[in-house]
Amino acid sequence: MTSNRFAVAVHILTLLETNKTERLTSDWIAGSVNTNPVVIRRIMGLLNKAGLVATNAGVAGATLTRQASEITLLDIYSAVHNQGQDELFAIHEKPNPDCSVGRHIQSSLESAFSEAQKAMENKLADITLEQISQDIVNKMN
Repeated sequence: MTSNRFAVAVHILTLLETNKTERLTSDWIAGSVNTNPVVIRRIMGLLNKAGLVATNAGVAGATLTRQASEITLLDIYSAVHNQGQDELFAIHEKPNPDCSVGRHIQSSLESAFSEAQKAMENKLADITLEQISQDIVNKMN
C-alpha cells in the first residue's frame, strides 16, 4: 500500500508558505488536510528532522527553514519517504523458483523499477515548493 505522507507533507509546507504571517497549529493544519493532528505532528517531526521546518516545543506553529524556491519536491519526498517501506513499486516476494519466469522476474523487475524510481526522483527535483504554492494561489484568485 502506498503512503500519503508525501502528499500530506507537501500540503503542510504549502500551508506554511502561503500563510507566513500566521502561526498555524497542528489542529488548524489537520483541519485543512482533513486528518488527525497527531498525523500532522508526526509528519512535522519528519520535516523538522530533515531540516525543512523549524519548530519550538510548547510553541504553536512551524516555519520553513529556507525559501520555498529552494525546497524541491524531492527534498520533501526524501524527508518523509520510509526507506524500503514505500517504494514506488513493490516486488512480490518468493516467486516460484521452479518456474522459468518466477526464477528471473525479480532481477528483471528490480532494474526496471529502479529506473522508474530514478526518473520520478529526477522530476521531483525539478519542481519547487514555490511552484506548487504559486499554482494554488493562482487557483484561489
